[in-house]
Amino acid sequence: MPRLDEETLDMVLSSLKSYAEGALKPEYLLELDARDEFPVKVLQDLYDPEQIGLHLLFMPEEYGGFGGGAYDIYRVAETMAGIDLGVSTAVLATFLGTDPIIVGGTEDHKATWMGRIVEEGLLVAYRATEPQAGSDLSLIKTRAVPVHRDGELVGYKLTGRKQWISNGGVAALYTILADAPGGPSWFIVERGAEGFTHGKPEDKHGLRASNTAALFLDDVLVAPDRLVGGVEGRGLAQAQAVFGYTRLMVAAFGLGAGWAALRRAILYSQERVQGGSLLCQKQGYTHKLIVPNAVRLEAARSYIEWVAERIDDGDPGMAVEGAIAKYLATEAGNKAAEDSIQALGGYGYTKEYMVEKIKRDVRITTIYEGTSEILENVIARDRWQQHLKTRGLHYRDWAERLRQKDGPGSQSGLPAASRALALLGQIMERARLDRLTRNQHVLLRLGELVVFAETAALFSERMAGDPPLKGELKLDTLQAMARIHARDALQKVAWGGLRLLVGAGQRDPQLAGKMDLPATMSYQAGLLDDMDLVARKLMDAYPAA
Repeated sequence: MPRLDEETLDMVLSSLKSYAEGALKPEYLLELDARDEFPVKVLQDLYDPEQIGLHLLFMPEEYGGFGGGAYDIYRVAETMAGIDLGVSTAVLATFLGTDPIIVGGTEDHKATWMGRIVEEGLLVAYRATEPQAGSDLSLIKTRAVPVHRDGELVGYKLTGRKQWISNGGVAALYTILADAPGGPSWFIVERGAEGFTHGKPEDKHGLRASNTAALFLDDVLVAPDRLVGGVEGRGLAQAQAVFGYTRLMVAAFGLGAGWAALRRAILYSQERVQGGSLLCQKQGYTHKLIVPNAVRLEAARSYIEWVAERIDDGDPGMAVEGAIAKYLATEAGNKAAEDSIQALGGYGYTKEYMVEKIKRDVRITTIYEGTSEILENVIARDRWQQHLKTRGLHYRDWAERLRQKDGPGSQSGLPAASRALALLGQIMERARLDRLTRNQHVLLRLGELVVFAETAALFSERMAGDPPLKGELKLDTLQAMARIHARDALQKVAWGGLRLLVGAGQRDPQLAGKMDLPATMSYQAGLLDDMDLVARKLMDAYPAA
C-alpha cells in the first residue's frame, strides 16, 4: 500500500492543527457536547479541498484522492482524536463506508462512487451492526430479496434494521450488509431512497458530537449494479479483509484521546501545590496517575506503527495484529482519561474541564470496531492455534530471538520481554496439557497476556534499534518506558498466568518452581529509578506555560 511523502503528511497534520486552533477551541467543543450537536459546518470544512480535503486521504490516487497508507491514517487519526473524538468518528465512518467498495467493488463501482465521494465530499455510513448482531456479522437479519421481471434480475429489495450507525442520520451514501440468497453481501444505497429512514440520534454517554442513529429499510429497491462486486456472498470476507486496517484507526483514536487527557494532567501537576510542593514532585501522584499511563500509551504507539508499516508493505494478514493494537491502545486511552480525572481532583470531575468529556468520549473506543472482549477472543484463538501448530515453539522461539539481541537491547527491556514470552509459551503448554482452554475465561485471559507480552517484545525491539522518533519524547525516555512495560508484561504473565492456571485446576504440583518466580522477580530491579526518570522527562517534554 502506498504512503504519503513526509512533506505531504506534515502538511495535512499542520492544516488540521491550524484549523482546530481557530475553529475547534475547547469552549466550542464543550458547547457541542452539551447541545448533543453534530457539527455539520465542521465536516464541510474538513472535506473542503480548498481548506483540508481530509476525506481525500482515504481515497486511492487513481480516483482523485491522496492515496494515503495505514501509517498516514494512523498519524491523522491520532491527531484528530487529540482534538475531538466525535468529529474524528464522523470522518472514520466515511472511511468505513467506503471500505466495502474499495475492497470488493468492481472497477466501475470504484470509479463511480469514489469519484463522487472525492468530488462532492459526501459523508458515508457503514451499516453492518444490528440490534441482535453486533460484532458477529454472521447473525445479520437484514434481507436482500432478488426482484425478477420476465426472468431477468432487475434489483433487490432490502428489508431490516441497523443499529448504532455512525453518521446514520446525516450521511449521503450508505454501504449496507444484507443477507442475499448467495450469502451476506454489501449494497450501496443513497439517502432519500424510498422506504429508507433513520431514527432520532442516540442519547449517548459520550461522543455527542458524532451522529449515531438506527436505520430502517422497508422494501428498499436497489438496482443490480448496487451489489458491491456484482457477486452475492462475499460480504463477510470483504469485511474481514479490512479489520486490521480499521481497528488500527480506532487504536490511534485511543492513543490520541488518551494523550490529550494525560497532557492536561501533566500540565496541571506542574501548577498545583499540595502539602508545600508541586504535585509533579510527588511520586505518589506521578508514579500512579501519570507514568503508567504514558508507558502503556507509548507501548501501544510502537505496536500501532509496526502494524501500519507491515500493512503498507503489503502484508494482508494483519487482522489479529490490528486487534492487539486496538486492545492495548483503547484500554490504555480509557485508563489514561480515567486517571486524568483523578489527577485533576474536583476540577477533573466537572464538565468545565476537558478531561471529563474526553473520558466519556474515549470509552466508546473499547466498544466499537470490536469490543475488548471480542478482541481477547480473536487474539487468544489465533495465538492458541499458533501454539498448537508449532508444538509449543511459537513464543519459545520468539523469546530466543530476543535473547540473541540482548546486550545493547538490555537498555530497552529485551531481557524482561524475552522472559515474558518464554513464560507465556510455558503457560500455554500447561493449559494444553490440562485442557484448560475449555474454560472461556481461561482463553480470554490468555488473550490479554498475549497483548502484554507481544507489545512488550515489539516496544523493546524497536527501542533497541534506531526508531524514527515523532513527538516530544526522546529515545532515552522511550527506552525507559520500554523497560517499564516489559517488567509490567512479565509481572502480568508470570503471576497472572500462574493464578489463572491454578484457579482452573492445573495438575502440575511443581509448576511454580518450574516458572522460577524468584528469578522472574529479579527483573523488576531498577523499576523505581526508571519511573523517576520518565516522570522527570514528561515534565520536561510538556512544561507548564
